[in-house]
Amino acid sequence: MESKTLSEKIFSEKAGKSVKAGDFVFAEIDKAMIHDITGPLAVKVFNEITNQGKVWDAKKIVIAFDHQVPADSINAAENHKLLRKFAEEQGILNYDVYEGIAHQLMVEKGHVLPGMLVVGADSHTCMYGALSAFATGIGSTDMGSVFALGKLWFKVPETIRFELTGKLKRGVYSKDVILKLIGMVGADGANYKACEFGGDGVARMSMSERFTMTNMAIEMGGKTGIMELDKVTERYIKDIHEDYEIPDWVYSDESANYSQKIELDLSELEPQVAKPHRVDNVVSVEEVEGTKVDQVFIGSCTNGRYDDLRISAQILEGESVAKGTRLIVIPATRSIYRKALNEGLIDIFVSAGAIVEFPSCGPCMGGSFGLIGSNEVSVSTSNRNFVGRQGSPEGKIYLASPATASATAIYGEITDPRKVL
Repeated sequence: MESKTLSEKIFSEKAGKSVKAGDFVFAEIDKAMIHDITGPLAVKVFNEITNQGKVWDAKKIVIAFDHQVPADSINAAENHKLLRKFAEEQGILNYDVYEGIAHQLMVEKGHVLPGMLVVGADSHTCMYGALSAFATGIGSTDMGSVFALGKLWFKVPETIRFELTGKLKRGVYSKDVILKLIGMVGADGANYKACEFGGDGVARMSMSERFTMTNMAIEMGGKTGIMELDKVTERYIKDIHEDYEIPDWVYSDESANYSQKIELDLSELEPQVAKPHRVDNVVSVEEVEGTKVDQVFIGSCTNGRYDDLRISAQILEGESVAKGTRLIVIPATRSIYRKALNEGLIDIFVSAGAIVEFPSCGPCMGGSFGLIGSNEVSVSTSNRNFVGRQGSPEGKIYLASPATASATAIYGEITDPRKVL
């Protein structure tokens, strides 16, 4: 039997025949996600294709409201209204109004399982690959077709294997790892490749840390970020679906053909920061230490999970946000918000002077609240620092881990988190 990567195995399963990288396939979709920004166009296209017919499978569609919630404009309110109406007409039960960020909801509520092929009308859909699924972002027009047919054409991607070894030092996190890798590969270094992360360095990571890694595979051009099944993945799945029988084939064969292999020793890694205005403009934190900061944002689908908030709270407890600096904290979902509230984390943030907002994308996409003005500097735990991403095109965004962001909030300038841990 021909050796295959995990991505090739998933596409072979969903195409109903053996395929390899480079093949074109018409593959069955297991789950499809839209949100309040990308959803309306997908619905429009679907209605045009089917003359307002029925979706292929209402149980396999998820609709999330996360980018502009609560509605911050009449246009946003109309989009929400349209999607609620569509969900009700089609019998789509998986639509979450104000439950939090789509990507975290997809993995938190058990919509993604190992071996699945999942598409989302958002580029950071690749995050779900940490659960040994092939998950990728598609356009709204393609999503309209998926709603109608339940299938989509793909070119099976080649795979880059990132072999991570060693143990992270204190004050260094998986956000630093993925920033380092993006800096090494470049913003287009993995174009249309499956970015497969493995090695004993990954084995030591929690699911939360792994989601941070796969979430940002798109920032190096990746078609997806993906990880093989292990005991950590199994425990995560079993906690949600106790009786789910996990497939025994969700791993890459030892002799699988990779287009490239890249190694990184995590024990040598320092905290990393991506400088404006490119995610691959990555340097060690010491190179930008002392840069004055106007706003710090802790949250997003990349780093808004409970573990991220706990790290931030440990640093901020008993401290105060620097004068002249704003700190915005946004838990990724309602359940994370409630856990942080029950365990006293929200009180720590508020006592330190932070603004804690309801679960949403917030300032990450620059279309809602918490925007920065001209010549202002933001340090953000999100995934992109493009021009105008968080407000004014004259603003500057630095990407960092929750620990680096929290230390920065205390001092009002970019700060190595190891100085306060």
